[in-house]
Amino acid sequence: MAKKEFSYRGKTLEELKGMSLNEFMELLPARQRRSLKRGFPEQHKILLDKIRKKTNNIETHCRDFIILPEMVGMIIRIHTGKEFQAITIQDEMIGHFLGEFALTRKGVQHSSPGIGATKSSSALSVR
Repeated sequence: MAKKEFSYRGKTLEELKGMSLNEFMELLPARQRRSLKRGFPEQHKILLDKIRKKTNNIETHCRDFIILPEMVGMIIRIHTGKEFQAITIQDEMIGHFLGEFALTRKGVQHSSPGIGATKSSSALSVR
């Protein structure tokens, strides 16, 4: 079975990479478009320079950076608050924020209840 060709708002990945930033902004949803129209903060400019230089092992705290078409295929390590989580940028991620793919919270895995937790837990053996 053939892989389905990726398109974002009717544009292929090659067409998106050939667009200027202003042309690409017009395809984005309102929240991302407004964020890009305000310009890049200094930290985002530094990250964008590293991306354009194709630097390996990019680490960033910029979780609010919007994924651009030129980032597809790169591995970016995003800070989760405790550690850097490696994320491979895929074409379906275009237009989303980096922080959406590096979760900051882990699922809680409860063990057996502690001593005196409830009346029903007193029937359990304590070792």
